[in-house]
Amino acid sequence: MPEWLVEFPKMDRDALRSLSKAIDEGYRGFSRAYGQGIEDFFEPLLFALVWFEKLLLATPWLLILGVLGTIAWFAVRSLKLTGGVLVAFLAIGYLGMWDDTMRTLAIICVCTLIAIAIGIPVGIAMARSERAQSLITPILDVMQTLPIFVYLIPVVMLLGLGKVPGVIAVVIYAIPPVIRLTNLGLRLVDKDVLEAADAFGASSSQRLLGVQLPLALPNIMAGVNQTIMMALSMVVIASMIGVKGLGQPVLRAVTNQYFALGLFAGGAVVALAIVFDRTSQGYGKRLQKFREL
Repeated sequence: MPEWLVEFPKMDRDALRSLSKAIDEGYRGFSRAYGQGIEDFFEPLLFALVWFEKLLLATPWLLILGVLGTIAWFAVRSLKLTGGVLVAFLAIGYLGMWDDTMRTLAIICVCTLIAIAIGIPVGIAMARSERAQSLITPILDVMQTLPIFVYLIPVVMLLGLGKVPGVIAVVIYAIPPVIRLTNLGLRLVDKDVLEAADAFGASSSQRLLGVQLPLALPNIMAGVNQTIMMALSMVVIASMIGVKGLGQPVLRAVTNQYFALGLFAGGAVVALAIVFDRTSQGYGKRLQKFREL
């Protein structure tokens, strides 16, 4: 059998080395030319994240429990779930994971707000334009199939270690669900309802804000739920690039074989995931019931 059928043809070693060198030099040149400008652009984001983290750490734990319990109650109107949220955070604090949990809570809230602020308008654009959907869908496919660690490489090389690279990586990883489900929810709105809105003389913005978005809200909330879950999973990975929170004790437990520390930190992550999941899902179900009335 010919040799070229046995071994896959490869680029010449010198050519491959030259190509790799050109790519590395191009990236270094881009980093030197625009790195400082990009860091300055994200400075307000860093300020907001640090401020919110310090606020959570400085706030008395009883007040935070009261706020979390109030949010859970108004979201789902369930004493059982509200009590579960309070018990979960009490257990987290009792096991010595309170500060790391507050840091994780801060970055999850910031990343989720950024994802919603970007994702919902992009989803609306996809729902209103077939061309936008055909352009954005492949990008979302790449974002969802690319391995997690691949997100970290260019961001860390450009911005170094710290909170901002972690936020960028988390948002990139977590934003596709809210975009996809916003698009889906708007496309599933009954055409007869839209025709009725047009018959009453509603403008395009009135139809979107008064009819489409309220009817699509359960689907959008499902997207927000998935975004929160993906952001929480990515925060643990982002601890490798200096993002403080529950990911760091998990990483320390893995590298040093501290089973108890890993058990406590992992339990805190699971508790956060359950709290976020049940609260957002419960709110989405309430919206669905309201829609069916």
